[in-house]
Amino acid sequence: MQDDVLLVHGGSPLEGEVRVKGAKNLVPKAMVAALLGEAPSRLRNVPEISDVRIVKGLLQLHGVAVRDGDEPGELLMDPTQVEQANVADIDAHAGSSRIPILLCGPLLHRLGRAFIPDLGGCMIGDRPIDFHLSVLREFGAVITKRPEGLYIEAPNGLEGAKVRLPFPSVGATEQVLLAAVRAEGTTELSNAAVEPEIIDLICVLQKMGAIISVTTDRVIRITGVAKLGGYDHRALPDRLEAASWACAALATHGDIYVRGARQLDMMTFLNVFRQVGGAFSIDDEGIRFWHPGGPLNAIALETDVHPGFQTDWQQPLVVALTQATGLSIVHETVYERRLGFTSALNQMGATIQLYSECLGGTPCRFGQRNFQHSAVISGPAKLHATDLDIPDLRAGFSYLIAALAAEGTSRVTGIDLIERGYEDFQAKLEALGARVELPMRVAESVA
Repeated sequence: MQDDVLLVHGGSPLEGEVRVKGAKNLVPKAMVAALLGEAPSRLRNVPEISDVRIVKGLLQLHGVAVRDGDEPGELLMDPTQVEQANVADIDAHAGSSRIPILLCGPLLHRLGRAFIPDLGGCMIGDRPIDFHLSVLREFGAVITKRPEGLYIEAPNGLEGAKVRLPFPSVGATEQVLLAAVRAEGTTELSNAAVEPEIIDLICVLQKMGAIISVTTDRVIRITGVAKLGGYDHRALPDRLEAASWACAALATHGDIYVRGARQLDMMTFLNVFRQVGGAFSIDDEGIRFWHPGGPLNAIALETDVHPGFQTDWQQPLVVALTQATGLSIVHETVYERRLGFTSALNQMGATIQLYSECLGGTPCRFGQRNFQHSAVISGPAKLHATDLDIPDLRAGFSYLIAALAAEGTSRVTGIDLIERGYEDFQAKLEALGARVELPMRVAESVA
């Protein structure tokens, strides 16, 4: 498909301004939360990305009236007529997203039953839904596996539970929150994820009438309530997209002002960005990122759950590290296959070696399991254009950065995956002076 291909002419710095809207890792979940209420909700700062379109469709299939508000990026959701959706329709909408598993809690509260088809999402490592199913069972849900998917029922309603996660999973934490807020009794969640997007979801639920407290030891306590109302909420900005543009500025010797970026959510990233040799300045409206000239510094880096260095920041930064002088070490501790994208960077002229050993001291989920999850990056490398096939969302944007930093024209396929989390990214690239185009335009100009 030609509309899934982008030609990237590299070798020029990215300069100018882009705007980031609400976080991909919050907005779809806040939309799901609207199902819990018995009154309409208003969500602002919503990006136009495919994950939002998928959840909008799923909500509409379940009887939620969803429409755009008066201001740009505003969604109005009325869940007062929630109903069971057709299994085939759910399957058609859900194939490319893992969001449907989060509808279970709200649907069990509203309808007493839910259906979940096979789940999609980025193939960056083992992302089992076992956490989710285990959580739902602890709340009293009954799960039946059938060829078309999972049927989930709560014949006696959901009851609060004491849950300890083996890993502070964002998805499992969201599942507990969405199931617990209307469950009977109190829920205590230990070893919870506490990412900014999780805290923002808690703010959404509290606006609806939920009773939730968060302690400093990763424990979240939820007192169930019988009913919830609607909410009016402005989503926090997407810190992951903001960091991607920062890395693009660094790798291309550019200068990008990211309007909407917020320091508080990005402090760990900003420290690393500065250690590598990048420069930034912060004002009330956003953050300016630029390459100050001179060589970049090699670093040792380990990903970790918040407040550590986020795994989604790793891939774009690795591209920038190919331009640093010396040996950089990256230890990926969250997703075991997230470094697989580096083989394409090596084809472009980078020198990156992968190891199954843990090259760092941060506790790792999959050490000794023979996954190549540590990388040694030797730089600086002169990158050259090649054909690139995008494997997942963050690797996809990272490939764009590499192609923009390289000499020559790269052909990038699978760009629809980037649309899952980057709003209007092609127009933003063009606004920064990038030379990108669809093959169709090339063919038409030749004709």
